[in-house]
Amino acid sequence: MRPTRHARTALLGAAAAAALALTAPVNAQAAQASPATQQSPTRAAGSPQLLAKLTHSQATSVFRSAGITWTSSGGCSDRNNSTCTSFQGLRSQTADGAVTLKRASGCAVRLTGGTETGHASGTYSHWNGYKLDMSLSSCLDNYITGAFTSIGGSKWKSASGNIYYREGNHWDVTYYNCGGC
Repeated sequence: MRPTRHARTALLGAAAAAALALTAPVNAQAAQASPATQQSPTRAAGSPQLLAKLTHSQATSVFRSAGITWTSSGGCSDRNNSTCTSFQGLRSQTADGAVTLKRASGCAVRLTGGTETGHASGTYSHWNGYKLDMSLSSCLDNYITGAFTSIGGSKWKSASGNIYYREGNHWDVTYYNCGGC
């Protein structure tokens, strides 16, 4: 049964309010919460998953809480420096997708690329927050190639539609969604 016009308006209003709440800066108290009690800084428990963009600090907090590590060849996080690894502007679903991969695979996940300049352009690009680069490891390699469907050209597709591309010395992962988080 189709919702009434009034019900659709109420739902849209609730979604807009949730979106506004998600774009508000994370308060200092939440940022200092222990990893065991801290939720993703982009959503409250039970709220719909929206396409919020994270600050570098918010993203590293999500990754740290999940046991995901990262490295930078330049030892920096400046988004405008291609030798840095930055997560500024990373989509919340992309961060959650990496967390889902870590939990589902049981493997160590080490990020080597985020939203910094120097990657290919396009709608579903690193710069736009859709992609992460991950170090190769036998655990992660075996999980991706065993759990996901090969679509040719060193690419595997998860059931949720995310693409894992083995690009020489790393995985280039495109997260269209959080992968079932």
